[in-house]
Amino acid sequence: MDRTTASGQSHPTPSTALAYLNPRYWDERFSEEEQYEWFKDYSHFRHLILSHLTPNSSVLELGCGNSQMCEELHKDGATDITCIDLSHVAVDNMKRRLLSRGLKDIKVLQADMLELPFGDECFDLVIEKGTMDVLFVDSGDPWNPKPETISKVMATLKGVHRVLKANGIFISITFGQPHFRRPIFNAPDFSWSVEWTTFGETFHYFVYVLKKGQRSSYEDIPVKRSEAPPINLLHEELESEDFAFLINVDELNC
Repeated sequence: MDRTTASGQSHPTPSTALAYLNPRYWDERFSEEEQYEWFKDYSHFRHLILSHLTPNSSVLELGCGNSQMCEELHKDGATDITCIDLSHVAVDNMKRRLLSRGLKDIKVLQADMLELPFGDECFDLVIEKGTMDVLFVDSGDPWNPKPETISKVMATLKGVHRVLKANGIFISITFGQPHFRRPIFNAPDFSWSVEWTTFGETFHYFVYVLKKGQRSSYEDIPVKRSEAPPINLLHEELESEDFAFLINVDELNC
């Protein structure tokens, strides 16, 4: 299966999702690919974001890659936006792209989401789209992920919780279903409440909204193990890299 870049070039999708764990893969990909949107573009979930965004919001995007989400957030009124990515190629390309479009006020930094280089309580909104899913690529049993997976996920979440202001919001857009993600989001380390919804047609993506300082006793109710609901896909979704990523991860974790 190939994917097509914004420039019209075609590149093969990795044969295994393990490639997504390799920083070199991303540097090589971003050196060729102009723009790609994981989990649909902003227009598909914009209605779920707007109620949490104000012109005064300080926003942090984790793993910006070559997405246009920061530009769309800017169009919707956010002016204090910081984007980070582990790939220096993605960061350099994003800086050039934003500068060419006159968006000088969007900050782009090379940084690791496992070690966020920001002070405590400095963002109103932190958002990620598919970035944390990469941490689950080699997680093993989704009901009992490997310790190294949990360690990386918790490092990310603890960093997000730390940099969020009081009553700040973390939005995670993901493949991860609630019976897998809620136990992690509800760890006792965190004070946030956990809500979720979905978008998409037959292939649903999950949008988690975590509100710092608003945890209730309901959040501590354990999640019972159950079978994951079947997923029915449209033809264009079967052809997408999102689907290839999901299938490869499922095969790795069997």
